[in-house]
Amino acid sequence: MSHSAKMIVDKDFVIGRVDDRLYGSFIEHLGRAVYGGIFEPGHPTADERGFRRDVLDLVRKLRVPIVRYPGGNFVSGYDWKDGIGPVENRPRRLDLAWRTVEPNLFGLNEFADWSKAAATDVMWAINLGTQGIDDARNVVEYANHPSGSYWSDLRISHGYKAPHNIKTWCLGNEMDGPWQIGRKTADEYGRAAVEAAKVMKWVDPSIEVVACGSSALGMPTFAEWEATVLDHTYEHVDFLSLHQYYGNRENDTPTFLARSVQMEEFIRSVAAICDYVKAKKRSKKKMYLSFDEWNVWFHSNDADKKIEPWQIAPPQLEDVYTMEDALVVGCMLISLLKNSDRVRMACLAQLVNVIAPIMTENGGAAWAQTIYYPYLHASLYGRGQALVPLVQSPKYDTKEITDVPYLESVAVHNEENGEITIFAVNRSLDDALLFEADLRSFGDCSVIEHLVLENADLKAVNTSADPERVAPRAGGGAAADGSKVTALLNKASWNVIRLRTV
Repeated sequence: MSHSAKMIVDKDFVIGRVDDRLYGSFIEHLGRAVYGGIFEPGHPTADERGFRRDVLDLVRKLRVPIVRYPGGNFVSGYDWKDGIGPVENRPRRLDLAWRTVEPNLFGLNEFADWSKAAATDVMWAINLGTQGIDDARNVVEYANHPSGSYWSDLRISHGYKAPHNIKTWCLGNEMDGPWQIGRKTADEYGRAAVEAAKVMKWVDPSIEVVACGSSALGMPTFAEWEATVLDHTYEHVDFLSLHQYYGNRENDTPTFLARSVQMEEFIRSVAAICDYVKAKKRSKKKMYLSFDEWNVWFHSNDADKKIEPWQIAPPQLEDVYTMEDALVVGCMLISLLKNSDRVRMACLAQLVNVIAPIMTENGGAAWAQTIYYPYLHASLYGRGQALVPLVQSPKYDTKEITDVPYLESVAVHNEENGEITIFAVNRSLDDALLFEADLRSFGDCSVIEHLVLENADLKAVNTSADPERVAPRAGGGAAADGSKVTALLNKASWNVIRLRTV
């Protein structure tokens, strides 16, 4: 049995141009993200700087535009000066965020080098937990000022004559969280953030800065925090951050697959708060959103409780992702695209080993997890203009979420390439979905390819021993007749239908 669903898109009904930074990611000094992840001197594939080439290959395939670093909770106790200068002189520190020892073998300059090797840009997070505006302006000067000042000349003495030109900066991390080192009230944070933003932009007026929203939608501080922080910072910051993770602890897959419906409500709520502050201030400026932590995260919670403290780079937050997790990540990517008029940046948290699309073994293999593939497809084919999707789909209800469409879909028009890409998830666990896309304003179209990610076992995972158990295949049956596209979307499947406009 199969249901049918339809989507209409028009080239003139544009959500917005997708900012490349929507496909960003995140590396924190946490677990094996850095040590054993992107950086492992002595690994068979390591280059002369200790960067794992096998990991770099997987990252470059993703075309990651920007990577947030060095945290995360870690940053609220981090002194960036510990990570610069001769490695042998760098201190070992206790990292209180994750109860590990940080050897500081890898810091700002190494990350800037790695980012160049990975063909990505840096989004640097400053410490507004234990540090303040002085360190904020100094790190911008060290990273971005050409020469002739104390910090820029120090960078040059460390072997980096050219400035790193880091253009995107986060003003702290999750500052309303009780777990955060240096947690602040909204007024305390708003005051610190606006003063940091001012001096950072005085050092380098070309940078953009991100203020912290609430740590999650479920925080008791949510909404009031955003409004108060923006009251202080509105004219001095460029983005407000959102963070959200989803899990399936109850093994309720229909509800899990519907979580992206809540994600969209969350985005709309935060946009509304931004617009309220804009109206209150009679401002002409629109506040954009940086969804700089998002993913599925729940598998590793129990294992993490058993890790002995004060190790260097223990295996923390190493979720092994399933086929159903890939469907949720696909739906979340579609949600980001459907809101790309306001969400200009996003960071899949994180990139390697720690709740990540890429996994490694120390000294061994690197491979793509299930969630790698929807992220890859969106990054490669989701550039251009996101189009308003008018979707007619049968729906289902869960205990928590009602009116969930079986079809989750959006289309992106890349005019330069003469291509349209349709991303579509069939949430049904029982039935295929007869899908029809009406592209009436585009004239004749032809199918380039129809990629499908599916597995009969929704709990199937990729491992070093079986790295392609869950992997996309070409040869989905999408067909185009003029401007009408039809396809059978198999149950519980992620689909990418790439079309050429004639």
